[in-house]
Amino acid sequence: MLHRSVKMPSVKYQRGDMVMGRWPGSSLYYEVKVLGFDAKSQLYTVIYKDGTELELKEQDMKNAAGFQSRSRSRSRSPGRPRSRSRSPARTARRSSSRTADAAAITESTPSSRRDSKLKDSVEVRLSPLPQSKAAENNGNNKQEKKEEKQKEENNTANKVNESAAVVEAENEKTQGRYNLRRRKDDGDAKPVEAKPEQLEEKDAKLAAAPAASVSTPLDFGGKIGAYFWLLFLPAWVLFLVLQGNREDPSLANFPPPLPPLEAFWDAQALGFVVLWILFQALLYILPVGKLSEGMPLRSGERLKYRTNGFFAISVSSVAAAAAVHQGVDLTYIHSHFLQLTTAAFLISVLLSVYLYVRSHYAAAEQLALGGSSGNVVYDFFKGHELNPRIKEFDLKFFCEMRPGLIGWCLINFAMALAEMKHQNLDAPSYSMILVNLFQLLYVVDGLWNEEAILTTMDLMHDGFGFMLAFGDLVWVPFTYTLQAYYLVNHPNPLSLPALTAILTLKLVGFYIFRKSNSEKNAFRRNPSDPKLSHLKRIPTATGKSLLVSGWWGVVRHPNYLGDLLMALAWSLPCGFSHLLPWYYMIYFIILLVHRDSRDMSECRRKYGSAWDEYCRTVRYRIIPRVY
Repeated sequence: MLHRSVKMPSVKYQRGDMVMGRWPGSSLYYEVKVLGFDAKSQLYTVIYKDGTELELKEQDMKNAAGFQSRSRSRSRSPGRPRSRSRSPARTARRSSSRTADAAAITESTPSSRRDSKLKDSVEVRLSPLPQSKAAENNGNNKQEKKEEKQKEENNTANKVNESAAVVEAENEKTQGRYNLRRRKDDGDAKPVEAKPEQLEEKDAKLAAAPAASVSTPLDFGGKIGAYFWLLFLPAWVLFLVLQGNREDPSLANFPPPLPPLEAFWDAQALGFVVLWILFQALLYILPVGKLSEGMPLRSGERLKYRTNGFFAISVSSVAAAAAVHQGVDLTYIHSHFLQLTTAAFLISVLLSVYLYVRSHYAAAEQLALGGSSGNVVYDFFKGHELNPRIKEFDLKFFCEMRPGLIGWCLINFAMALAEMKHQNLDAPSYSMILVNLFQLLYVVDGLWNEEAILTTMDLMHDGFGFMLAFGDLVWVPFTYTLQAYYLVNHPNPLSLPALTAILTLKLVGFYIFRKSNSEKNAFRRNPSDPKLSHLKRIPTATGKSLLVSGWWGVVRHPNYLGDLLMALAWSLPCGFSHLLPWYYMIYFIILLVHRDSRDMSECRRKYGSAWDEYCRTVRYRIIPRVY
């Protein structure tokens, strides 16, 4: 491209134009969108359909009208498969077992106008051909090697070279960064020819690639943070349990006195926790309820889950009521809260050790990208294996939805009985009733809509390690019950107007939470659903779209907004005498802000400039006009 000395150079392509851009280091062209033009460098900024943004010279760009392809409607840009791969590094790790997902388009003009050869060396991984074609190609392999250069010059423009696997440009700018992939439905695609020695060399590189090379950026403070959280989380739960049982749980009385060591252990409490987990496991494996299909994994596989959580909590409720009717004293849960917490903690640690050990026997495609740092402590904390299973029993899904979540409701019920016993009441107080009902509604709603959790970050991206095991078995049942635990010894009478206001707040929060989550789940599972046709969206290079209307056009996380309103409704019945029962509200704000940050990083990496456009359209993250 000639340099022009004028101040305002002529710009051939405008922002938003769809043109054909040459992939760096090759003679392959792909459809790109023009994002802008830098007059100083005389370069166009363009974005490929996989979200990759590059700067191209005008001579490397052509009008789309000058190209013809036998599969125009299917043509895609390099690098982005329809499976759950997030980055070229992840794709490279698994390219030997996955079909590629892009169609390379060559210029459809007489051969004299085409590049006579590739400007840089290009390596190509071929996927298996049908038997007849493979045999024919193998028979002519030597002749094709000798005539490769001549074929390149004589090929007509009507031939479409569609990559059958990862194509990596071996030059300064692109080495190791980009992948060209073909869609599985492009059955008539012709493979790009490659030298066998190139393929063997590439196979060796991929086989030798360390697990850490496919890891995503580290969360929670990285490796140092993992050490901190492993120590802090159990200590914080211990603090809450000890402080909540004090007569004056003021933070001014920090730290609470430690009881003797024998007070932490009770064999009966351990037996109770083990029995509860086994009971929930039995309900989980019963052939009752729907077999739901999870989201596609990196391998393209979809796991199946027994989503019978509502059945499980219904049976658990009947069992608890029958136990009370038979004279079982469930206030044992309140009087042995510390010992039960210790037992659950011990089980979560043993489970985490088992999960980490077994992850070393899992196949590479079964590992979690976020838990493959190569650091033992970090991977133990974050979770090394994505979906650990014992046959069809999914350990992560079970722990996420059953023993801790349903146990939360059982503990709340036991606290209501303990309040009646300690305060000589014929019925629980209004404050205790509100806390029990609000949190029961939250859990029942989650189990009724259990299938929706299959599209969440925990199930799709996070490995199963100490973070989730401790969170599911200890954090949820023994800290989310803090309001009910507090009210046993610290009553807070409510007036009728206060009760009505709190109830209204809860219902508003629940409505926002449920409607926004339902909208998101329906859109993720079937974006072309006619019921969602009224929703505006921004298309992305991955083939997915971002909602910019409905609930998701108000704020980026309307479900978080509903969650926060409900958390506020859970804390208000405890009054303002102490800060301790407001712990959940404070913690939840920190949790959601952190999760929003993780979502932002993941979506920016995944959707590129489309995410930036989405953020300009939907300005506020959680609270309209505030945050």
